[in-house]
Amino acid sequence: MKLFFYSLLASMSIVSVHTQSMAYAQEPHIIEIHAHRFSFEPSEITLKRDEPVTLRLISDDVSHSLMIPDLGVNQEIKKGKPADVNVDPKSVGDFHGQCGHFCGGGHGSMTFVVHVKD
Repeated sequence: MKLFFYSLLASMSIVSVHTQSMAYAQEPHIIEIHAHRFSFEPSEITLKRDEPVTLRLISDDVSHSLMIPDLGVNQEIKKGKPADVNVDPKSVGDFHGQCGHFCGGGHGSMTFVVHVKD
């Protein structure tokens, strides 16, 4: 009976470790993007289709936003308050974004591109 009990505990531990490692493997990768007058750093990123990521958006100066309509992204970014947005690209292509919060004379040059590959 003891042998059965220890065997059961050992198999439960293996399942627990396996489940924890699978949960860890599924956590989205975080990509930090800084917004400042009048650009995003980096201004382009490359993602893999069907691999979710979290974009951590940080404003270095004034309020901005990141809009990437084809990926469903529309996130305000306030100075001193990082904002996370989850992206799970389902199709391959180049997706263009921009700042959606007027931030001064160079606002129109604040563009961003997400390249999604297989």
